[in-house]
Amino acid sequence: MERISQVLAIEPTAQVLSKEPIIAFAILLVVVLIVPILFERLRLPGIVGLVFSGVVLGSSGWNLFDPESPIINLLSDIGLVYLMFVTGLEVDINRFRQRKQRSLGLGSFTFSVSLAIGTLIGRFFGFDWNTSILIGSLFSSYSLLAYPIINRLGIINNEAVSITIGATFFTDIGALLILAVCVATTQIRIFSFVKLIPLFSWLIIYSFAILLGLDWLGKEFFRRSGDDEGNKFLFIFMSVFIAAVSIQLTEVEKVFTAFLVGLAVNEAVGEGSVKEKVVFIGNVLFIPIFFVHLGLLFKLPTIFNSIKNFQLTLLIVIGLIFGKLIAAGLAKIIYRYNWQETLTIWSLSMPQVGTTLAATVVGYQVGLLPITILNSVIILMLVTAILAPLITSRTAVALTTSPVSETTSLTLAAHQKEEPPSTFTIVVPVNNPQTQQYLMEMAALLARQSHGRIVPLAIATSTANMDAPQLELSLQRSERLLAKATAQSRVFGLKAEPLLRIDDAFAPGISRAAREQNASLIIMGWGKRTGLRARLFGNVIDNVLWASHCPVAVTRLVDSPKKIQRILVPLENLTAPALQPVQLAQMLAEANQSQVTVLNVCDRRTSSSKIAARRSHLSMLVSKIAVLNPPEIQIIPHENVVQAILQAARLYDLVVLPFIRSRTIVGSLTVSDVTTQLARQLTCSIVMLGEPQGHQNGTLLTNVSNNIKSV
Repeated sequence: MERISQVLAIEPTAQVLSKEPIIAFAILLVVVLIVPILFERLRLPGIVGLVFSGVVLGSSGWNLFDPESPIINLLSDIGLVYLMFVTGLEVDINRFRQRKQRSLGLGSFTFSVSLAIGTLIGRFFGFDWNTSILIGSLFSSYSLLAYPIINRLGIINNEAVSITIGATFFTDIGALLILAVCVATTQIRIFSFVKLIPLFSWLIIYSFAILLGLDWLGKEFFRRSGDDEGNKFLFIFMSVFIAAVSIQLTEVEKVFTAFLVGLAVNEAVGEGSVKEKVVFIGNVLFIPIFFVHLGLLFKLPTIFNSIKNFQLTLLIVIGLIFGKLIAAGLAKIIYRYNWQETLTIWSLSMPQVGTTLAATVVGYQVGLLPITILNSVIILMLVTAILAPLITSRTAVALTTSPVSETTSLTLAAHQKEEPPSTFTIVVPVNNPQTQQYLMEMAALLARQSHGRIVPLAIATSTANMDAPQLELSLQRSERLLAKATAQSRVFGLKAEPLLRIDDAFAPGISRAAREQNASLIIMGWGKRTGLRARLFGNVIDNVLWASHCPVAVTRLVDSPKKIQRILVPLENLTAPALQPVQLAQMLAEANQSQVTVLNVCDRRTSSSKIAARRSHLSMLVSKIAVLNPPEIQIIPHENVVQAILQAARLYDLVVLPFIRSRTIVGSLTVSDVTTQLARQLTCSIVMLGEPQGHQNGTLLTNVSNNIKSV
């Protein structure tokens, strides 16, 4: 009786949700907001939480949502198209071009081995050739779920990592092309390979038309739009609309078309705030709802209702994992990579999220794939999404502690051979009177140590009307701030060169002025994210970091920089480009006669010999930039990097952190940012040093060291 009453209580709820779309949408928003946060606290990917929520809310759980509900289907379809559009938008074409041959080689190994294993599994369980080949294509692609890990470790330029990133260009296109062909062949009554020739020809012509046409149109439109981010933003959404329209006109599978459109506008959009906003909206709304809907489709009982279904799921998971390992092994043999690089390739190519899930859902919707395959692929996604980042975090760390390579030596030698740069210039935006004093003190200390100059910058924002009363008030306020900054610089015996600029917004005004002044460093005060607009589209600091040509030091100073005596610099990766925070800390330390400590946190199980090797390697790297007063080196074994740094920071006045902006990809929710956690919990002064986009090559280190040598 209790069970019957529970069912009766649930049924009306499901009916109400189906009749009231706004209630269903509200519940989905709550799930999308809360569940990923909870799962990340448990150190599980947010994507896993979203799929799990769908399972709980669907027929396998509380049965609150009907997967066939029109509102949920609509939002899920938008998320599916958006997912593939973003996948194409995120493909790193430049990295593919840099190592084209090896990227194609690794892509071919991964694609062919995975396709063969998946096809054999399909045939073994009695599926026809069309379905079996489609199952194989699901194995052949992969998502760079662990990209934030390798980005944070600074090993993106490692050749093995780089070709794994570039190979996604080949595997994604191949997998989606097979999907399009398999779906199209379902319309052919009598199958023959001869009938595939016009189909392939049409797909190739259609693909080139989208890629070349939209690529030219996108570049031309962006060139004519100038700095109007609103029009650029709308153009990208128009591209998605074009994908939707062409689906109806050409009957080409929607995920394939959406991917092509994303790939077509990839270079036109580039890296910047416009791309970040487009991807952000998809990642916080439409794509998460697609993952929730995927959980609604999951039928848990079908996996365990027969031994055959359980064996199918188990074999799919094992086949995928070993297939990617075989492909990585082939790359090791042919390209002579070491085991750490091989295992990193394997772990990076393991996650099955974006293209795999999209193709699976499409195959299920058109009737090519049964529910058992859909369930198995969902479990495959959950396993690889959890397992792959864990393996990457362990194997990729070894790539950061390799001896100073020939590449690093050549890079340092190239730095020494560069022409002496112009005067080291520090631009200090002065907009907040409360932080201006400490910002000017910090700039003065660095400028005096590097024999550079200070440019206090005030931005007077204005619309198109130059006679507006608001502009006059803004100019007067800016002049007062600049006068105060000039007076503050005289205390340090430095002559400031104040600059007043009229611009339509703070961030582009700062970036343009810094470029015009050939700035070596921008020093800014802390900016909190307040209000809905800042959360959706970022604040001034975010936009400056995207657009700046030089490093940006974001400061939160709780006391005068002149009083700083002990400086802590946590380093997560032991590579030469990661030493920019050490260089900045060393400049400040020499100006204040203070001491710098470089901290590296390793795994608790690291042996004493490996700790000694890490200390020796780090000392050798640091000696390149601090000869007279080298920093103290500390290696701490600990299971939690954040807690170890927080404990050590209690004894220091300032912590200098690297600010590495991760690409906003589908898997970006899975990895927490150590810098973000530290910034929230540290109580001492903080400086976060962010390198400009695409210039992680030791900019600050080179400019400062060469400038001091030339004096």
